[in-house]
Amino acid sequence: MSQALVIVAHGSHLNPDSSTPTHAHADTIRETGAFDEVKVGFWKEEPHLREVLRTVESDEVYVVPLFISEGYFTEQVIPRELRLEGWDVSQWDSDGLSADHVTLTAEDTGQQVTYCGPVGTHESMTDVLVRRAETVTGDSDVGDGFGFAVVGHGTERNENSAKAIEYHADRIREMDRFDEVQALYMDEEPEVDDVADYFESPDIVVVPLFIADGFHTQEDIPEDMGLTDDYRKGYDVPADVDGHRIWYAGAVGTEGLMADVILERAAEGGADIGDALELVRERTRGQQTVEV
Repeated sequence: MSQALVIVAHGSHLNPDSSTPTHAHADTIRETGAFDEVKVGFWKEEPHLREVLRTVESDEVYVVPLFISEGYFTEQVIPRELRLEGWDVSQWDSDGLSADHVTLTAEDTGQQVTYCGPVGTHESMTDVLVRRAETVTGDSDVGDGFGFAVVGHGTERNENSAKAIEYHADRIREMDRFDEVQALYMDEEPEVDDVADYFESPDIVVVPLFIADGFHTQEDIPEDMGLTDDYRKGYDVPADVDGHRIWYAGAVGTEGLMADVILERAAEGGADIGDALELVRERTRGQQTVEV
């Protein structure tokens, strides 16, 4: 039986570059030959979530949401737009971090769809965050003398979003690789505005747990941290702020290794991916981030 992978993401009417990482990761996975088809679908762009399964010829489809946390989009919007028969969020039996997969039938196409949890809560995302630190510093051994900040939106928007930030910060801390690790937020304490106050390390890598670079990661966060007084002028990497060197990495979702997490999700749902994981890890090592 042929198998297809469908990567679903938010997309944007306002920022045409927001879909760039999704297409790039789809291309990376397509090149491994693990799936007969690799497609993408968006909520705010074409091809739309509601139509994407109709573009797939395979009977067996693995759907992986390119979202950071469990919530409105993963629990309501995507299953509704894909018309997954009998969907109920309780089938994931999740605590907000543990959604894995459930196999259902698409009502209008009859395809067997294995609907997976979002990439952002998968344990492999921790490795992608660390890879971002390696990429932005140009040092595959970065760690000693460095602090690491994982940045999220804040708890008011989505409680599960904060859970994902804390989860990965804890996992990076357990590695004992970086001198200090801190979860910071845009809208909640501890705030990313005060990044220098939370670290003693002379160097701090800052990685936003966002799928794509956009208004928040390209404008708000650099200005809030004091990297620049006007994002349009750009900023240095690293930038000197209050006696620290800030290595601002931009959205984690632009890291090539994100394709690994998508594959992990599909494989845990039962997809036969062969040696695709090894191929992706090898090809993305030393690779530049997705340009947007």
